[in-house]
Amino acid sequence: MIQLDNFVSMMTGHFDNKEQFDMMQATGKIYPYAEHVNTVCNDKIKNLPKDFNGKFVVEESYYETNGKRHASPHLFLITENEEGILLSSYEIPEGEDKNTFSYKTMKNVDYSELKKSEKFTPALYHEKNGVWEGGSTSQFSPVMTFKLWERFSNSFLEVSESMEINGKRTFGYDDPIVYKRVRAGVESKYNSQGQRES
Repeated sequence: MIQLDNFVSMMTGHFDNKEQFDMMQATGKIYPYAEHVNTVCNDKIKNLPKDFNGKFVVEESYYETNGKRHASPHLFLITENEEGILLSSYEIPEGEDKNTFSYKTMKNVDYSELKKSEKFTPALYHEKNGVWEGGSTSQFSPVMTFKLWERFSNSFLEVSESMEINGKRTFGYDDPIVYKRVRAGVESKYNSQGQRES
């Protein structure tokens, strides 16, 4: 559990890529301004098994490109096994709005109602010299492939995501998004509609 707690403490909190975004803007590259808010949500899940050692995490990602913003929320379960740390994806609970789902808006849900994502291949992470690294490749359909690769440390969070259809990339960037920790809290600059608050 020590490894699990270490991993979770690094990947939870509030992050943004402002430093990277400003550098990309200065060189004329088109790159999104992105925010990442990761929050443990076991407190909102009822009837967890007594011997349950995992951590459910709400991941809120907000992307802004050319003044347009969109939110991409997810629910993950983080567990520890002999191979390392495993990140599994779960469906957004029934009754929640998939476009505005966040830790703040999440209603209490029974553990038995949570459904594991059948499309997402669980991502496996290993730690080396204080840095966690890992990812997975998921076959969302016969022609659609999703690739995830991440690195976590105390000072940064690197995320590389790409979607390919028939081998052609339809989403993703050449360089991973490099997030720096803004604070340990969970408040986003965006409201539940994904609109930026002043």
